[in-house]
Amino acid sequence: MAEAGRAAAARRPAPPRPPAGRGRAVQVSVIVPVHNSECWLDECLKSVWEQDFKETMELSVFNDASKDGSAEIIEKWKIKLEDAGVPVIVGSNDSSQPRGVGFAKNQAIIQSSGTYLCFLDSDDVMMPQRVRLQHEAAIQHPNSIIGCQVRREPLESTERYTRWINNLTEEQLLTQVFTSHGPTVIMPTWFCSREWFFHVGKFDEGGKGVPEDLLFFYKHIQKGGEVFRVNHCLLLYRYHPQAATHSVLEGTIWNHRVRFLEDRVLSSWTSFTIWNAGKQGKKLYRSLSPANREKVAAFCDVDEKKITKGFYTYEESEERPKPRIPVCHFRDATPPFIICVKLDLTGGAFETNLNTLNLKEGVDYYHFN
Repeated sequence: MAEAGRAAAARRPAPPRPPAGRGRAVQVSVIVPVHNSECWLDECLKSVWEQDFKETMELSVFNDASKDGSAEIIEKWKIKLEDAGVPVIVGSNDSSQPRGVGFAKNQAIIQSSGTYLCFLDSDDVMMPQRVRLQHEAAIQHPNSIIGCQVRREPLESTERYTRWINNLTEEQLLTQVFTSHGPTVIMPTWFCSREWFFHVGKFDEGGKGVPEDLLFFYKHIQKGGEVFRVNHCLLLYRYHPQAATHSVLEGTIWNHRVRFLEDRVLSSWTSFTIWNAGKQGKKLYRSLSPANREKVAAFCDVDEKKITKGFYTYEESEERPKPRIPVCHFRDATPPFIICVKLDLTGGAFETNLNTLNLKEGVDYYHFN
């Protein structure tokens, strides 16, 4: 009986919140862009209804030209949420073509009124304490994007990425912003003040193929923003082939990362070593501006074959003679380093080698893997 009672209690909604309006400012707007999300939307919006946050909260949904049953699901939850004291604002793009995630998020924000914004993708699910814990953190960190730890669904998908998201140290949230993994706190976990969001500027509305979250994250860093993670798992983060992430080309992200690295790090270095004399290291070298290529003192590696060869010739160069960059063993190389070796892939061998040098991340090296 006790078990049944607990199960019933778990299914009951949180007690009604004080209604917004009548002079009461909305503390948190939950921002949900929707496009053909009927498979997941029920569970997503139910997780808004189950929040244990006691202050004023609203849901702002923007339906971007969905052709499935998303609109009906939104209407159903609008009634339930408003009965529980959570106002729901619904906007829509009724044309035949979606305008894209950046546009949908911007519209959901513009039509909302909360002092804080809690971002939620329509295929993800919040844990009941998410809004409460991130709201507490956002008050303490006003110029920060607040993230959280996640549980991946399915569990075995993107295991390295999920480990990375959940285990970065406080310092690494700002030093590992150049890697191929993208933002050090993932967009569906973002929580920030409305004031800070508009200080950074809105999401890029270029549509399909634009990494709008990465570009916003970079602007946030450039404007002096901080990054903070609540160390609790507050989101079920779904992986599936239809996710908007898959529409962005790897080359597009690579180019943005290189420019950001040049702007934030290389502009203040007079010379540096690229750690990896293989494919990725050479690709980075070729992608640099001519001024930054000049600063590359050497490549370093552990591969005896590459080290014995002694140099890398930049064949595509129009300079005569063509630039020849020395290749040496990592122990003989001079910091600072840009590291183009993937983390968590060599059974700890690379990490052990790096640790033997007693270097400080963010000063003596940055990861660009």
